[in-house]
Amino acid sequence: MSNNVIPIGCDHAGFELKLKIMDHLQKKGFEIKDFGTYSADSIDYPDYGHPVAEMVEANNGMLGIVICGSGNGINMTVNKHQGIRSALCWTVEIAQLAREHNDANIIALPARFISEELAIQMVDVFLTTAFEGGRHANRVAKIPC
Repeated sequence: MSNNVIPIGCDHAGFELKLKIMDHLQKKGFEIKDFGTYSADSIDYPDYGHPVAEMVEANNGMLGIVICGSGNGINMTVNKHQGIRSALCWTVEIAQLAREHNDANIIALPARFISEELAIQMVDVFLTTAFEGGRHANRVAKIPC
């Protein structure tokens, strides 16, 4: 699986933002694996977060995106997967540090609390920032239970 593939999933509150992010990433040449939801009708976020986490877990080096109203529920869902380190981000700096220091492999976005412009900036930084390793690698290795 190519690192050019980005799995994405959201709940109803994140649906519109997901469409904007997908459009942005496709214009940049990324292939999107859209796990839904496919409308603004009320749904349960775990049904759309788990498939993103499973795909990221199965493809070393892949990064994913999840979105819900607060970002919390879907972030908690994907972080139940042993190989996932999802970061709930609300600033560009947090998105950058999540990759540099925590080797996060999924970014969780709070659709009701951020602008479309900020979401796209955070996704761009998240996808282009490398893990620093070094002193952070030992810490990250201690995360799994």
